[in-house]
Amino acid sequence: MLRLSHLGKKYNGLPVIDQFDLDIENGSFSVLIGPSGCGKSTLFDLLTGTIEREYGTMEWIGEAVPHLGQIAAYMQQKDLLLPWLSLMQNAMLPQVFSKEKHLRKDKEAKDLFARFGLNGFEDYLPGAVSGGMKQRCALIRTLMFEREIVLLDEPLSALDAITRRGLQSLLLSLQKDFKKTVLMITHDIDEALYLSDTVLVLTQAPMKIRDRITLPSDKPRNLDSSKYIAIKKRIFSELEEEMQL
Repeated sequence: MLRLSHLGKKYNGLPVIDQFDLDIENGSFSVLIGPSGCGKSTLFDLLTGTIEREYGTMEWIGEAVPHLGQIAAYMQQKDLLLPWLSLMQNAMLPQVFSKEKHLRKDKEAKDLFARFGLNGFEDYLPGAVSGGMKQRCALIRTLMFEREIVLLDEPLSALDAITRRGLQSLLLSLQKDFKKTVLMITHDIDEALYLSDTVLVLTQAPMKIRDRITLPSDKPRNLDSSKYIAIKKRIFSELEEEMQL
């Protein structure tokens, strides 16, 4: 279990995150959804150790950790591919720069390229392929770290609807096969309901969990069914109330 207890961070004396608590079960897919500027990306910066928390603790499988920098792989909204390297070279960057022993080998990376629909594009430069293909390459690179936790910060938000749904389906299959513990930020309620086991609705800053919604295990889900329409309305109403505060 990933456990965050009483996490806090201030900017210019004002709390962005204050006494933030969160428990996430191993192998689960949890989604954070909240108002813009509430502190979601700041939380990820705290988790990865990019910035230091001012108080609070983190635990992974019962052991206290200073951050998740050596435990979690992190994928951002931008693909951050190096334009002078091929897609395969970008995907293999974790192997180049890391001293870890548990990295995927070349054959395994090629297998992932085939699975992600990138077979035959290994030697293409990022500028020669579509945004969706670049995001798929970035996701492969994230998996190459072979970390137990995957942090996703709106990785699909810049894509068109069709490409986005294809990558959402891919994320579902990867979650099933690789058994990663996934924590994802999104502003898309449908995406949250389609992908997650648990939706965490957040308040305005200082960020706290306003609502925790555990979803049925039926994946992929029919979001047009009455039960998901009701959950969507519930989340939308809560976010609307937060925006008015």
